[in-house]
Amino acid sequence: MGRITLDKVEKSFGDVSVIPPLDLTINDGEFVVFVGPSGCGKSTLLRLIAGLEDVSGGVISIDGNDATRVPPAKRGLAMVFQSYALYPHMSVRKNIAFPMRMAGMDKAEQDRRIEGAAAALNLTDYLDRRPGQLSGGQRQRVAIGRAIVREPAAFLFDEPLSNLDAALRHGMRLEISELHERLKTTMIYVTHDQVEAMTMADKIVVLQAGVIEQVGSPLELYHSPQNLFVAGFIGSPKMNFFTGADAAEHDAHTIGIRPEHLTVSTTEGRWKGTVGVAEHLGSDTFIHVHPEGDPAATLTVRVGGEFVASHGDTVHISPLHADRIHRFDAEGLRI
Repeated sequence: MGRITLDKVEKSFGDVSVIPPLDLTINDGEFVVFVGPSGCGKSTLLRLIAGLEDVSGGVISIDGNDATRVPPAKRGLAMVFQSYALYPHMSVRKNIAFPMRMAGMDKAEQDRRIEGAAAALNLTDYLDRRPGQLSGGQRQRVAIGRAIVREPAAFLFDEPLSNLDAALRHGMRLEISELHERLKTTMIYVTHDQVEAMTMADKIVVLQAGVIEQVGSPLELYHSPQNLFVAGFIGSPKMNFFTGADAAEHDAHTIGIRPEHLTVSTTEGRWKGTVGVAEHLGSDTFIHVHPEGDPAATLTVRVGGEFVASHGDTVHISPLHADRIHRFDAEGLRI
């Protein structure tokens, strides 16, 4: 079991409130991602759940039991950090076994869990190596293996892929997602990378300045962002925003259109502009257009990779469909 609930949980450092009172429920077996910009409070919130920080108010419950004042080691949670925190003089086997040895677990049971974790993480052939003989991705798998053998109620991941290069990050995203499918254990994952959030999560919690802006599935946040912050944060490239007369036509203070929901023509369209930078990525091309009359502004349009555009070209941009236009009021809330 791994159901975690936060009831009016808050955190302050002295007179500075970093997390105002918030409520959140994480259901058993869910893969939940905390996402937001640097300093939004996502790692602090994770550390409150883990017990590595004391709450300033509210109640944290794990499987219906009040865990607010329970020490970290007694909460039945396992945390994987950004740094691998492996013992360099120990073999992979001994690194994975370390928490079980500290708990005084029977040697036969230790071996059973080590072999199971190693098989799940493709580490069987590396059990007798030391961390210095492994790649970054393999070391991160060892850190995850050390968490798996504890058979926790939930796994807590604090930006575990930040130290890896792009190719390894992509591979580890897939491995962690596959691991979740096999184990069916609750996982809470912290990242500032909205692509990681969109591709891995069952449920995303978007945070800004310690406040939960929206909670929902990746597609819910993509299709129905509840405010300008979520609309601008979720999606890559980010959403285009329009104010003034463009927004007034739709009875809104601000409208937003995603780059993939705009069309581009060389002959006619809603907005005329000049191509600044065209990023050709093969299957897609991202065209950054400076609208006529507002050369300092930039519209981003996502088109097929076969579309040819060069710096200085004149193009015409139009919304793809009216129902793909997101409307927001003067307070930045979804209409």
